[in-house]
Amino acid sequence: MKDFINKLYKNHSLMYKALLFVFTTFLIVYLFPKSGKFKYNFEKGKPWQSENLYAPFDFAIKKSESEIALEQKTVTDNSVLYFDVDASVYSKVSGDFGKLFENQFLDSFPRPTYRKLFKAGEAIISEVYLFGMPSEKYAYEADRGIIILDGREKKQEGVFSDLVLQDELTPVIRKVLVESNLSEYEATFVALFFDFVTPNLEFNKTFTEKALQDQLGKIAFSRGSVARETLIVSKGEVVEGDKFQILKSLQSEYESQVWSESNYNWVLFAYTLLVALALLMLLLFLRKYRKEVFENNTKVTFIFFNISLLIFITTLVVNYNSKYIYVVPICVLPLVFKAFFDARLGLFAHVLTVLLLGFVVPNSYEYMFLQIIAGIVTILTVSELYKRANLFISVGQITLIYIVAYFAFFVIHEGSIDTLKWETFIWFILCGLATLFVQPLIYAYEKLFGLVSDVSLLELSDTNTKLLKELANKAPGTFHHSLNVANLAEASANEIGANAMLVRVGALYHDIGKMKNPTYYTENQSTGINPHDELSSKESARIITDHVINGIEIARKNNLPDRVIDFIRTHHGTSVVYYFYMQEKKAFPNDEVDKALFCYPGPKPFSKETAILMMCDSIEAASKSLKEPTSTKIEAFVENIINKQIEEEQFLNADITFKEIRSIKKVLKHKLANIYHLRIEYPE
Repeated sequence: MKDFINKLYKNHSLMYKALLFVFTTFLIVYLFPKSGKFKYNFEKGKPWQSENLYAPFDFAIKKSESEIALEQKTVTDNSVLYFDVDASVYSKVSGDFGKLFENQFLDSFPRPTYRKLFKAGEAIISEVYLFGMPSEKYAYEADRGIIILDGREKKQEGVFSDLVLQDELTPVIRKVLVESNLSEYEATFVALFFDFVTPNLEFNKTFTEKALQDQLGKIAFSRGSVARETLIVSKGEVVEGDKFQILKSLQSEYESQVWSESNYNWVLFAYTLLVALALLMLLLFLRKYRKEVFENNTKVTFIFFNISLLIFITTLVVNYNSKYIYVVPICVLPLVFKAFFDARLGLFAHVLTVLLLGFVVPNSYEYMFLQIIAGIVTILTVSELYKRANLFISVGQITLIYIVAYFAFFVIHEGSIDTLKWETFIWFILCGLATLFVQPLIYAYEKLFGLVSDVSLLELSDTNTKLLKELANKAPGTFHHSLNVANLAEASANEIGANAMLVRVGALYHDIGKMKNPTYYTENQSTGINPHDELSSKESARIITDHVINGIEIARKNNLPDRVIDFIRTHHGTSVVYYFYMQEKKAFPNDEVDKALFCYPGPKPFSKETAILMMCDSIEAASKSLKEPTSTKIEAFVENIINKQIEEEQFLNADITFKEIRSIKKVLKHKLANIYHLRIEYPE
């Protein structure tokens, strides 16, 4: 049992990765559409590439979205409007007219004229309330059908122009008076009628909408059908018009109906296999080419989290409205991975993510082409992300690539730009703006996952930071040495394409452990007194080697990132404190000296950057002992020190080549020559 527990403990990192792998796989599969995929790929306006296709079963030909939308618009525009009538209004208005007319005209006109005017007034009321007067002004078409309801029963049926709107009362009065040869009384009647005529119709919105929904529900979503074994399309035939719509109908029917409950489980199993295969490729890539990332569970979790997050966001957008699919800033993924890791890992993860999204999005080939091209442009154009201008320029280039590629695809599909929806380009611009959110996102990730990006490295490279100020005060010689090493290391990193910002920061902090006992290091001894004179060689060696351990402790106390602490741990590798080792051998010539007591604890450098620091640190420190330096002496000096490190296999774990080491030697020779202001050596 104890052996089993020990075995579990030893392999807990692998077990965590396995659980993360399984969880991420099922999460992504859960987000995928739960249906089969049509096994044929086709595009409108392009030839059918597969064999002759016959209908595998009877199916209906579905109408296109534009056809359905047109029918819905037609039904909506021609739907009947319902109004509720208030029957009491007509009686009230008629009674009010009699009283007001009698009060105003009884003594003003002869009896025959009075009767004629009274009948004209009644005719106006009848005309106004023949269908009725709505309480509000509506702007419907004149021929729009209307139905007048009295309670729940239909009273009248007509068109909207039959109604008399409130601002149409004057024309009705004029019309009746003209027919009665009483036009001269128009002003009097208008003033009279506007005092008591009131609307008697209320628009019944609920009934109108219910009737409209009933009509919309009767719209057929299919037109005709295709019988089984009917030839749908021949090989080489251009897919357009009815052919395209029939194929879309078959695809929809195939994906929605063919898959029974038993088939559904097979589809789910197949999805799981494909997703697991993609994620497995990512893990194998990390294990083979990015071992330091693979061994760090936090970093592996970070990578899987970002891939799952983008798939989740894309799925939400597709389920809401697929036309907004290009608003999702997929290029944030390679940007983030490049900021925390490197370009190769960023592009590899981006391509795998886009391949997985091909199961989710419509027009998957077009989508994948655009996103992979955009991802490549992102990796190629974004450098030094901590410089804000670089990010803006890169986002502009990415947006331009999106627009150009989409335009090309559209022309290929449609053959012209007549039907191009220019507002689609707005989605690409919004995508570019969303990509700018990567800066605060990187900051958030640094805090959540404890990672470090070039932006943080830029902040750490400021010599006014608290820790570097303390180093400058306690160990000024060490601080000056660190600045020189930083300059040498940065130039070397630029020469071979390593991370110059990372190696510069590592160089600035690599000797902070010397703050604990600064006077034990020659660069800080200004009085001429050497404390080592009173110590044994073993004690002196222990104090010297302890600056690595002390540096790690100080770095952790000040929350320096692990990527920076790696430089403190490895800048001497497992090399020997040679001076005190030789002193010990001289002091005890007959005894065998334990070399391990004079070695640094390690580990050896395990990256290009840490290897560069080891070379530059040794060269800068030893260069102080050069007397009357010449170019010949400097070349031999650099060659000897670095070749000795190679012989001691200090660079065995670092992914650095002999060609790169030779380039670094060249840079160091040139820099040292500049430091010592060497002139040309003239022949004697």
